[in-house]
Amino acid sequence: MQMGYGLWQEQSQRLVMTPELRQAITVLQYSSLELLEYLESELSTNPVLEMDGGTIDWAELARQQRDLRSVRSGSLADSREDHTREPTLGDRISLTEHLNNQLRLSGIAPDLRRIAAYLIGNLDDNGYLTLAAAECAEALQVAEADVECALRHIQSFEPTGVGARSLSECLRLQLAERDSVPKEIYDLIEHHLPDVASGRITRVAAALGVTAGDVQRMTDLLRTLDPKPGRRFGTDLPVYIIPDVHVEKIGGDYLVRVNDRSLPRLHINDFYRNMLSTQDGMHKETRDYISAKLSGAMWLFKSLEQRRQTILSVTTAIVEFQRGFFEEGIRSLKPLTLRQIADKVGLHESTVSRATTGKYAQTPRGVFELKYFFNSGVQTSTGEGASAESIKAAIRQLISEENPQKPLSDQKLTDLLQERGIEIARRTVAKYREEDNIPSSSQRKRYQ
Repeated sequence: MQMGYGLWQEQSQRLVMTPELRQAITVLQYSSLELLEYLESELSTNPVLEMDGGTIDWAELARQQRDLRSVRSGSLADSREDHTREPTLGDRISLTEHLNNQLRLSGIAPDLRRIAAYLIGNLDDNGYLTLAAAECAEALQVAEADVECALRHIQSFEPTGVGARSLSECLRLQLAERDSVPKEIYDLIEHHLPDVASGRITRVAAALGVTAGDVQRMTDLLRTLDPKPGRRFGTDLPVYIIPDVHVEKIGGDYLVRVNDRSLPRLHINDFYRNMLSTQDGMHKETRDYISAKLSGAMWLFKSLEQRRQTILSVTTAIVEFQRGFFEEGIRSLKPLTLRQIADKVGLHESTVSRATTGKYAQTPRGVFELKYFFNSGVQTSTGEGASAESIKAAIRQLISEENPQKPLSDQKLTDLLQERGIEIARRTVAKYREEDNIPSSSQRKRYQ
């Protein structure tokens, strides 16, 4: 076999990710807040870019968005109870600060105050003590009895139940402030909480020597207590959503409008534009630098406009597909895939995915992430599809109307849904019920 050097010419095709294409993809996948940060960065690095009205007023932007609720992906304003607690004044201080304020006013001895401050520093976010009294005594070189004494002072602070070392101790501390507490409830707390959580009421009743109704009433009392007393405090700021699009009903039609007001208005600085047009006495390096920055600014403008048009066309297609949802609510939400939208607007599925991820729409029915409208589903007797969210809503409605003493089993729920024309299997009903954190029928059963 003879070896040697040579030159060959061949043709091949390959996809090259240019900087401009990479920028367009990056801009498209940003949410409104992320895009604001990106544009702020571009303004600081590209002298050719200039913004109308000076710099972004972040405080004013935050103030304008305070009326928007913090929402989770997939949450519905019109069909689910919102369990998200609104921010209160108590959120402005942490649990540690709240307890230390009470400690300063408690008037306990200085040596116990030092131990109590150390214990407060070792509470977790739920208000539980994360170290043993012996460990604290060893770390501070004090008697373990003094640690226990300091801990009792902390456990007398608000919120009630703070400083507990276990769930049972936390519940006992809160029950100590209640009147007419059944004595059997303490045995239930110590030995039967797993059975209560699993709905094995009759087993607990037999073990305690009481009726199932007594156990039911004790369980109801426990549900009024807070197993995590420290969770009402925190340092995390509320998350606010800036809608990327607004969907408004005008007459009988729905109008989709991209939210451009949340973004700064950019333009080319006239000084650098004039410098490039004259070029008198300008060094080649300077001219090349300004030209490159000008080209980058123009590509940014093009990417922003392309992002706006993509989000507009994708959202418009979603509204057309899910018109029943906007008219009638979740029960009319249809199964929808990225491919269906991609085929309608003439884009690739990955582009549709980027245009909907992290983007929110302000609609007449609330604020939703665009991803929410893409749902799997099942077939109905009419040949149309029913989305998973609409089926979950139907399951929630059936359970809310059931007899608590004879709750509906998964099979019964399946039968009732099939009577409505929804072809669904029992295991699918069980999966949807569990995804909604709804207990099984045995756990939902109520006793007299």
